[in-house]
Amino acid sequence: MAFVDHIRRCNAYAPEDFVPWSISGETAGYVRRTLRPVLAGYAGLFVDDGGLALDPRHADAAARTAALAETVDRLHRAGLVRHVTGETAPVTIKGRRIAAIERGALDVFGIESAGCHVNGVVRRPDGLHLWITRRSPTKRTFPNLLDNFVAGGQPDGLTVIENLVKECGEEAGVPPELARRAVPVGIISYVMANEPDIGNGLSRHVLHCFDLELPGDFRPTAVDGEIAEFRLLPAAEVGAIIEGGWSFKFNCALVAIDFMIRHGLIDPDHPDYLEICRGLRR
Repeated sequence: MAFVDHIRRCNAYAPEDFVPWSISGETAGYVRRTLRPVLAGYAGLFVDDGGLALDPRHADAAARTAALAETVDRLHRAGLVRHVTGETAPVTIKGRRIAAIERGALDVFGIESAGCHVNGVVRRPDGLHLWITRRSPTKRTFPNLLDNFVAGGQPDGLTVIENLVKECGEEAGVPPELARRAVPVGIISYVMANEPDIGNGLSRHVLHCFDLELPGDFRPTAVDGEIAEFRLLPAAEVGAIIEGGWSFKFNCALVAIDFMIRHGLIDPDHPDYLEICRGLRR
């Protein structure tokens, strides 16, 4: 096992298995080829005249959102969208919000989605330490795996910073005034084919990464029940866990690797340094 194996895992997909679909002439996402005829058969919702597209009669954000909601409902009843959350995420093209869609369908439609991931950092005389978490055994996705201090998908209607403050409070009991001290340190992006239980589509994710330095006496609290435990570990030990196997949720390992790159725990003499750095931002 190596750091780069985690990078490669998050960028594994066959482009030929997917076809683009568009809204108003601009690519909005990518669906599996097998889904194309299903969507094309949804008259009034999608059209396929030389290219799969949302029916152009849905001309504004509200109409597009309604059309996508009806499409997702049909796919869910057909078993092609496995899980629905009741929460929506934005559909963006070139930074513009053009619609919203059920979060559980993002990967089925191959829509680029975002999230915020926070490294909980504690500086000690013996070096940098990181708060990491173990996901609840009752979570539907990736139960019991290790995770970043705070992480959450980007919902519709909130800014990234608003979402960060919300997630910090819900997942770790971080008060808003402390959460707002988090420093944005860049993004991680990847594209990967996912498992049928997760959506059987294409994950196109952008992770907004933050470092939040926490007081030595701060103790996080699992407020929403999604976290089974918090552990404060030396950053080098977190790296050793990642190199030791698949204990971390797949994309959360990337966030920790990025932290180690930025803080010199993985340096330019590492044999995979260039591939790791390039692979974190596809």
